[in-house]
Amino acid sequence: MNDWPEGWSDDNRGSRSRYGHGSAGEQPEGARVMRQVPRRGPVPPGQRSYGNPGPSAPPYGAGVPQQPSYVDGQGYDDGYGEYDSGYNTGQVYGGHGHGGHGGDGPAGAPVRSARPAPNWRRRIKWTALTLVTVLIVTSVATYFWADSKLRREVDLSKVIDRPETGQGTNYLIVGSDSREGMTKADEKKLHTGSAEGKRTDSMMILHVGDNGDTLISLPRDSNVEIPSYKGSQSGKVYPDTGRHTKLNAAYAEDGPTLLVRTIEFNTGLHIDHYVEIGFQGFAKIVDAVGGVTLTIDKGFKDSYSGADFKAGKQTLNGEQALAFVRTRHAFAASDLQRTKNQQKFLAALAHQVATPSTLLNPFTFYPTMGAGLDSLIVDKDMSLWDLASMFWAMKNVNSGGGTSMNMPISGSTGGNLVWDKAKVKTLVDELKNDQKVTVSGN
Repeated sequence: MNDWPEGWSDDNRGSRSRYGHGSAGEQPEGARVMRQVPRRGPVPPGQRSYGNPGPSAPPYGAGVPQQPSYVDGQGYDDGYGEYDSGYNTGQVYGGHGHGGHGGDGPAGAPVRSARPAPNWRRRIKWTALTLVTVLIVTSVATYFWADSKLRREVDLSKVIDRPETGQGTNYLIVGSDSREGMTKADEKKLHTGSAEGKRTDSMMILHVGDNGDTLISLPRDSNVEIPSYKGSQSGKVYPDTGRHTKLNAAYAEDGPTLLVRTIEFNTGLHIDHYVEIGFQGFAKIVDAVGGVTLTIDKGFKDSYSGADFKAGKQTLNGEQALAFVRTRHAFAASDLQRTKNQQKFLAALAHQVATPSTLLNPFTFYPTMGAGLDSLIVDKDMSLWDLASMFWAMKNVNSGGGTSMNMPISGSTGGNLVWDKAKVKTLVDELKNDQKVTVSGN
């Protein structure tokens, strides 16, 4: 009886080229081909194991070498010791140990391949690049959006006979009583009245330089000479007749360009930029920023402006803020005290606009920017950078890093306030040369 599988011959049995196909060669298959599969050592004499008969076992067959046999699911016994093919445990294609996937886990337990460690440097790099890209795109889009809303309506090139430009930058900031865009209900709510046209309720010069920023209020009742000027609409040149009048009359006569011309003529200081805001725009900016907090030294009331304030620290909304900066009838030195209140409030407003809670919060920043840019009227050469520099300087003045003052006054004539010519000259020279201001105002 032939115990070899059908179709096998002695040549097949002795062939060394049949490793891996159950050959009966003198060398076990796993020792040559499947080095990764562990094989057990030989069984000590006298000890019997499954598939390995002891010394007393009869020969397998005459002249026939003992063949490996599959024993109890443990592998093949080829007479040299049990040989585990690995097919019963899933270890045939293992790597170095006992895991079915080349891991180092316990025998028979499949171990997943180790996941490569995350490349944190690469992740941080791409995250940073993404954030920078978003920031750049947002900044550029915001710039063009804001620049398109800025109302550049004042042409300072129409101002004639201008003084030389000095060091630093001089802004003329004007608060007008313009009721543009206001309904009757708005006029009643804000106590503005319904007068036609527009006049200047406040005028300030802000000097921005390397030796400190200076904010100077020009009382609207200041006595000034109206010089020769070129009409903003007609283009006609009107000669100087020596006429003296209140400063705010220059604006009422021919608008921003005559106002700039009059201030430059009476001071000798070159005005670089012009900024104007009306009643409603002012109130909208205050409301958009969430109100402005300041301390009122002494309470006051004024039925004309609607003011009704108690002393102490408080936050004013748009309506209250407008009443605060417009009130004049509640004070003995009406115009001078009003200019001080205007300086105080505008500096506090600039400080509030420049805080992180406004600049870093898009739900506050964009409404504030929108309200401000819709309301401001500036000169044709004004850039957003110039505007930002102006607000930052006003914030600096409010924080104690600059000087705020009224134009020096020496007396009055016909109800108009007369400037102190000597002090004004010293003040203007210091501003032109961007020197620290030593002159004090009223």
